[in-house]
Amino acid sequence: MPTSFTVVPVEAQGEERQRDGRQREEEDEGDERDRGTGDGIARENSPFINCAELGRGNMYEGKNMALFEEEMDSNPMVSSLLNKLANYTNLTQGVVEHEADEDSKRKEVKGPRMGTFIGVYLPCLQNILGVILFLRLTWIVGTAGVLESFIIVFMCCACTMLTAISMSAIATNGVVPAGGSYYMISRSLGPEFGGAVGLCFYLGTTFAGAMYILGTIEILLTYISPSAAIFKVADVGEETEAMLNNMRVYGTCIVILMAIVVFVGVKYVNKLALVFLACVILSIIAIYAGVIKTAFDPPDFPICLLGNRTLSKHSFDVCAKFIERNNETKTTPLWRLFCDSSLLNATCDDYFSLNNVTEIQGIPGIMSGVLTDNLWSAYSEKGSIVEKKNQPSVAGSEESKMGGLPYVFTDITTYFTMLVGIYFPSVTGIMAGSNRSGDLKDAQKSIPTGTILAISTTSFIYLSCIVLFGACIEGVILRDKFGEAVNGNLVVGTLAWPSPWVIVIGSFFSTCGAGLQSLTGAPRLLQAIARDGIVPFIQIFGHGKANGEPTWALLLTVGICEIGILIASLDSVAPILSMFFLMCYMFVNLACAVQTLLRTPNWRPRFKYYHWTLSFLGMSLCLALMFICSWYYALIAMLIAGCIYKYIEYRGAEKEWGDGIRGLSLNAARYALLRVEDGPPHTKNWRPQLLVLLNLDNEQLVKHPRLLSFTSQLKAGKGLTIVGSVLQGIYLDKCTETQKAEENVKALMSVEKTKGFCQIVVSPNFRDGISYLIQSAGLGGMKHNTVLMAWPQSWKQAENRFSWKNFVDTVRETTSAQQALLVAKNIDLFPTNQERFTEGNIDVWWIVHDGGMLMLLPFLLRQHKVWRKCKMRIFTVAQMDDNSIQMKKDLQMFLYHLRLNAQVEVVEMFENDISAFTYEKTLMMEQRSQMLKQMQLSKNEREREAQLIHDKNTASRSAPAVEASVAAAVPEKVQMTWTKEKFVAEKHKNKDPNVSGFKDIFNMKPNQSNVRRMHTAVKLNGVVLNKSQHAQLVLLNMPGPPKNRKGDENYMEFLEVLTEGLDRVLLVRGSGREVITIYS
Repeated sequence: MPTSFTVVPVEAQGEERQRDGRQREEEDEGDERDRGTGDGIARENSPFINCAELGRGNMYEGKNMALFEEEMDSNPMVSSLLNKLANYTNLTQGVVEHEADEDSKRKEVKGPRMGTFIGVYLPCLQNILGVILFLRLTWIVGTAGVLESFIIVFMCCACTMLTAISMSAIATNGVVPAGGSYYMISRSLGPEFGGAVGLCFYLGTTFAGAMYILGTIEILLTYISPSAAIFKVADVGEETEAMLNNMRVYGTCIVILMAIVVFVGVKYVNKLALVFLACVILSIIAIYAGVIKTAFDPPDFPICLLGNRTLSKHSFDVCAKFIERNNETKTTPLWRLFCDSSLLNATCDDYFSLNNVTEIQGIPGIMSGVLTDNLWSAYSEKGSIVEKKNQPSVAGSEESKMGGLPYVFTDITTYFTMLVGIYFPSVTGIMAGSNRSGDLKDAQKSIPTGTILAISTTSFIYLSCIVLFGACIEGVILRDKFGEAVNGNLVVGTLAWPSPWVIVIGSFFSTCGAGLQSLTGAPRLLQAIARDGIVPFIQIFGHGKANGEPTWALLLTVGICEIGILIASLDSVAPILSMFFLMCYMFVNLACAVQTLLRTPNWRPRFKYYHWTLSFLGMSLCLALMFICSWYYALIAMLIAGCIYKYIEYRGAEKEWGDGIRGLSLNAARYALLRVEDGPPHTKNWRPQLLVLLNLDNEQLVKHPRLLSFTSQLKAGKGLTIVGSVLQGIYLDKCTETQKAEENVKALMSVEKTKGFCQIVVSPNFRDGISYLIQSAGLGGMKHNTVLMAWPQSWKQAENRFSWKNFVDTVRETTSAQQALLVAKNIDLFPTNQERFTEGNIDVWWIVHDGGMLMLLPFLLRQHKVWRKCKMRIFTVAQMDDNSIQMKKDLQMFLYHLRLNAQVEVVEMFENDISAFTYEKTLMMEQRSQMLKQMQLSKNEREREAQLIHDKNTASRSAPAVEASVAAAVPEKVQMTWTKEKFVAEKHKNKDPNVSGFKDIFNMKPNQSNVRRMHTAVKLNGVVLNKSQHAQLVLLNMPGPPKNRKGDENYMEFLEVLTEGLDRVLLVRGSGREVITIYS
């Protein structure tokens, strides 16, 4: 149908709304006087509709969304949500999000400003290129050869490239706040993995700082100012020890100085980052320029060789044995180093005498063909001389001492795996871009592009440098770690153009900057972990200065960094941090693989060029590199991470981050449940899977906490435990009470260390709720097979909702469901988990075969420290026709095959006449039952009549009259304490033709079946009391309820008589299947 409408400008709309608002207010005031609150639904004058925020934004006009009016308090308008998400300040009020508490502490993010090049590419370049490139890459090429060096670099670069692909997928799967790699791992793999790997990453970053500082000192003392050394070389062969001591002293001073700089002016460190990066880039350009120059004009760096041995030029300047001067042959300083005098007829070293001194160019140039000599490896032992391949040499006598001679020696034993550990730190730093995700203009585009480009660039630089070094530099120079053969020059510097000082100064500033960056970043990472609250013992490091600077974390970082400096050897520190970085990268790959394989709905990365096989390959490569670098360091790092993991699992705060491990656990649980569903467990795998039925009071507190103590003692954390309870009522009315009850039960389970699940059921009828639990608790194959409950001590009291009727029906239902039943009588006398029985017995009374349940339960209990020192005794009953001696032998053999240690005793119970006491107890029991039926009491009155007649019959054996007191007054004030006279008077008083006459219950005879049952209960109780009155626990076969439901109340009496006088009793009713076997 046609609809007329008018377009009103915004200003007009505002004025019109004001007029309408005033009119509505007047109308509402009039309406409120005429009608009450009505249906209670908020109208246009509700506080929500007229709130200031919505009034300003005109986001919600009362009648437009009235259908969703009541939803607005918890679910915001879409326009409001999108507006806040676009501004990325904090999450909207009313949205309950898993990061709500953490995000509320974060400040509003400033406007993004950095792109891919400045924000990701350059920081990654700066972090990847560093000290190893300048100080160790030439030595690695000379030692491992070009081919093996190429393999080392390729493996490490492939590892970081695969990790970068995985990291890009994780980083583009939503917004990554500050925290970088730690945030990604913890939110993908959970707090346990996140905390463990985060701390490992922190330790790696800290040791990286130590490595950079050691590199700085090595450049300073070896190549810039050797005279600045504090410890001088006194004797030959002490060079290494003196160098390490110098590094310890200088390193301690520099780390303190850097810590002060970071503490006072961290902003200056960030501003100088580009300066340090410029030093690195200029140094690399100088290397490539020098390589190009060697093609037509190689630099002049002569090397002195004695035979094929390289000589150090620290102690001489002329590479010759003697020189001609003024037609006279004179010896050189080199002669005096090998001979005992400067005379030509002096006694010289044997090798010196037999071999000539030659001089070759250290940098022959890229066109010289030296590449073929450097292709293969030249590993050596510690203290061996650096020798040139394919150089003629005559071996001297073995007795010649080489300690004080000016040879170039190797300072450590070299092999392939050790070089991998030393080199790997040079490819770390790929996380620099993701760590700055909050400052990027478009993080989901910049992080993958910038990181992968940076890795590609640095991989090309490293791989090309390997080939170029091998093609330009002589092998003995490459293996000369500290440049002793080239007058103490940095080996890379000898290749650089225009001067070696470009590399020396550039590498010095780059290592200084990298050290400062490590000391700046590591404390912030530790602070982020501490503020998450997942590792309790480091929470103090979450505090800092007023501006948020992590003061305490900085102090710890400096302390750990000092440990690395005291090690003092760059080659020893590098493998340590390699372990921590490799472990971090391994878990980044694992996180991506897990998320991809789980296919969780939230896994929607914008970066599409990933696959779980690549992540798995990266993870495997990281693990392999860990053990290739150093298997013992790898085991130590994994042990540290494992200890942190278990600590967080045991003591850490519970965090729900929607992590992949939780999803993996759900998938694994689903898979296992589907497998278990195939059939019932084998007898060898059977164990009691418990459904514990608890009774709650009016405050929703557990009435019998000892029942959970007994559960934990029986289960010891193994198998399934479901703790259930029933609230009477309707679920819609009982939601709050249900939550409170569940919290109380879970709190008690935590205190009692009961590992399991809690299930609270609300039912209009308490009896039906118990039935629901027995039928439906559990899932699939993980269902309970045993029900544990407490004996209803006050079953005779009318106000007890767990009355004898409910109890007997529960017994019947467990039997129908083919489940075992355990009933703990006098549960409040059972021990707590803190008690210890130092002696005593657990007595088993095996009356009928129940599938072995009675044998298995004491064995399980004795695994717990409460019952461990108790001895197990098994009693069985012999009848008149049984051979008790043979029974005992058979039982002992049976227990031997079951591998159970227990004392066996056969008790003889012969038939005799039924005692007067038994006859009297049966008669009184039936009189009470018959009396209730004949009086035709109403239902309420029958419930109040639960404690009639029988209160004193257990104490007295001669009282003919039965008395009982009533807990609550009967509305009609019926006299409920009976004597024969009162009963006769009441009978005549209420005489009515419509009511049938009463039987004379005092002249009735008891039912013979009941007499026999009572006789068994009395007789058996006497035997048990005689043998087990002082036992710590008595386990008894629980007889089944009568098939005729009319005798249910009598059944409770039988059980009372059977267990009378015993402190702790566990009535056991089997499930009808064998639960213990003699077979292996």
